[in-house]
Amino acid sequence: MSAPRSVALPMYLSNRQAVQSVWELLAHRLAHAGIQDLPRALDWPQDYLAHWREPRLLLSQTCGYPLTHALAGAVQLIGLFTYSVPGSAGILCRSHLVARQEHAAYALADFRGLRAAFNSDDSQSGYNALRAAVAPLALQGRFFADVVETGSHAASLAAVQHRRADLAAIDCVTYAGLGRDMPQALAGLCIIGQTQPYPGLPLVTGRDTSASELLAIQTALAALVRDAAAAPALHALGITGFETLLLERYQVCVDMRLHAAALGYPALA
Repeated sequence: MSAPRSVALPMYLSNRQAVQSVWELLAHRLAHAGIQDLPRALDWPQDYLAHWREPRLLLSQTCGYPLTHALAGAVQLIGLFTYSVPGSAGILCRSHLVARQEHAAYALADFRGLRAAFNSDDSQSGYNALRAAVAPLALQGRFFADVVETGSHAASLAAVQHRRADLAAIDCVTYAGLGRDMPQALAGLCIIGQTQPYPGLPLVTGRDTSASELLAIQTALAALVRDAAAAPALHALGITGFETLLLERYQVCVDMRLHAAALGYPALA
């Protein structure tokens, strides 16, 4: 018997129980479709990039920015979930620009000379989209007095709360999930703006997944989001649907980076 294939839905951690419930229902459908080596429980990887690059990866959720470069050729695009949260519309979502309540009346330009927090420089929602928003405002490649890498959206919000930073870009689905499940993470904070839209978090499978397996996963996901038994868990995560899309739709993530570089702002600074 082969070892179980890796499965994770690691991007939204505020309600792991609902995520696990979604997987159990999806696994039943995949087993019925003949998919082999299904794990009983989800992985919760610490090293995301190594996890996403596993050739036998069956299903995971990644970020649109690394999909265009770091994961190019290492994964196959399955599709994405759609969500019913402020800032999301169909396959598109935005990042909220989040600050402390004391800065509620500020526009983005007013954060010149203040500090920004970001989760990772390979993040579409926390870094690339923010860089694109700030680029037209930067002078000689600088806008913020300082930037700090935090490792997660929740840590970026905590940095703003505790005055280690003044602004962070948080994807709208994460923000809504924290508001539902961990409202203390948003205490004292407010949204002062949004980034431009981009396609949401892609669902991916490994390069060893066959074409028939890929189709079976897509079919199972499309059925899952219409399954009444899955409705409570899906509702708890804000998921309203599943869509397939071409990889080319994520070119907007590359375009954001290139546009910022063309304006002389290749990195948050």
